[in-house]
Amino acid sequence: MITTASLDARPRILPVVAAALVSASGFLIFALEQRLPGYLVLAAALTTAYFSGKAQHGKSLFRDLLLLAIGLVIISAVPITTDISFSHMAIMGTAMILAVAVPYLLSRFVFKDHAIRFPVLTGQKWNRTERWYLLAVVVIGYVLLPVYMIPTGVYENWPAASDPGTIARLFLGTNVLGIWDELFFICTAFTLLRRHLPDWQANVLQAVLFTSFLWELGFHSWGPVLIYPFALIQAWIFSKTKSLSYIVSVHLLFDFVLFLVLLHAHNREWFAIFLY
Repeated sequence: MITTASLDARPRILPVVAAALVSASGFLIFALEQRLPGYLVLAAALTTAYFSGKAQHGKSLFRDLLLLAIGLVIISAVPITTDISFSHMAIMGTAMILAVAVPYLLSRFVFKDHAIRFPVLTGQKWNRTERWYLLAVVVIGYVLLPVYMIPTGVYENWPAASDPGTIARLFLGTNVLGIWDELFFICTAFTLLRRHLPDWQANVLQAVLFTSFLWELGFHSWGPVLIYPFALIQAWIFSKTKSLSYIVSVHLLFDFVLFLVLLHAHNREWFAIFLY
């Protein structure tokens, strides 16, 4: 029997279902590398969003999930690897730029709601807790990353860098990827999802996308145990600080430790400062 309560519940349920399907599509596309099934689930997500009508405050769920879907399709159209050759960095870099730029430009200039923003100069100084957390991130990276990367052999998913050219490209690649993660998964995916879901739901779902992407990139073994909480914390920090510059600083400090660990793992006499 269909009741008034069940009809009222439908608009609240469908946004969650549609957003969960988007995350499931990311898991299929990136973590399992099943592109076609992932695209079909993504299509199902958009169909569900379309029939859900208007979400809260009259914002279109379909439109926002379409923006996210466009970004996911663009980045999934190229090989997602740690190859640091000039050709691959150009191809993947172009896809990364488009995956962020196209949803942003559509939101601002076509849909004219400017849902996606990249707040760098917020005018707010970082407080003492935020400054101490930056130091804590370095310590956490120093403790965890060598134990994760080296005994598991995961470091072998990254190319050995021992000459100035490859070292420079490895450094550039790790930093650019870290910045892109925040631009896409936090400023784009999390921002769009939280327009229709409670923050905790949006955070859980964006973290699935974040973790799935980095799994395909090469963070295998027990990498998700590190990455998923990191993704949750980054989005939570962003929701509190509203500062892209801060979460990028956190990420780049962590990635700097990652860069040093990778150099040491491939050249054991270098930076012999890690415990594992």
